[in-house]
Amino acid sequence: GSRRSGTDARAQGLGDCINCTMCVQVCPTGIDIRDGLQYQCIGCSACIDACDDVMDKMGYARGLVRYTTQNALRGVRTRILRPRIFIYGGLLTVLLAAFSYTMLMRVPLGLDVIRDRNQLYRESGDYIENVYTLKVINMSDAPRTVRISASGIEELELDTDANPVTAAAGEVMNVPVRLRAEEDELHERSTDIVFELQDVDDREVHVREDARFLGPFHHD
Repeated sequence: GSRRSGTDARAQGLGDCINCTMCVQVCPTGIDIRDGLQYQCIGCSACIDACDDVMDKMGYARGLVRYTTQNALRGVRTRILRPRIFIYGGLLTVLLAAFSYTMLMRVPLGLDVIRDRNQLYRESGDYIENVYTLKVINMSDAPRTVRISASGIEELELDTDANPVTAAAGEVMNVPVRLRAEEDELHERSTDIVFELQDVDDREVHVREDARFLGPFHHD
C-alpha cells in the first residue's frame, strides 16, 4: 500500500511495497513483477534496480525484488553437493568426451553425389553410361589433393577431366564424372555403387558416399 516516508508501515499493517509501480514502468515487456515471475520476463533486472532505488529513498532494506529461491526465503540451508550436481556433472563429462572424440575423428573431407537429371543413362554399344556431379568439400585450412574412385560393379570405368583433383582450403569443388559399365554386368535396373575420395598425401583421410547406377531393365 502507499504511504509517506517515515510512516510505520508495520503499525498500519502494510508490507514493504509502496505501490509506486516503478517496477512496471521500467519493464520493457510491461509485466507486473508483483504478480510473480511470468514467461514474458527477459531477465533484464530493470525492476530490481528501480525497486532498490525506491527502497533507499524510503529507508527500507533492499531486495524486495530479487533473484532467490523458496528455500532461501524460508531460511532453509542450501546444500551445494546434491545428487543433481553429480548427475549434471556426469552428463556434461559424457557430452564433452563425445564432442572431443568427434573433433578428433573428424574427416576434413566431404562428398555429395548428384545425378544428372537430364538423362537416366546412356547406351554406347555394349556399355551403359551414367553421369554425376561430385561436390568435393575441403573442410581443412590447407589445399588437399584427392583421387576419385568408384566401385560396386565389375570392371566399372570412371572418366573425368582430371583425377586426382586439388581443392583449395575451404573450397567446394564441382567435379563432373562419367561411369561406364558393361551391360552384361547389370542384373538389375538399379545397382548400388560407392564413390570414394582418397587423400593422395594422407592415406588416413578418405570419405565414401553411396550412389545408384541405372541401366536398362532385362526380362528373363
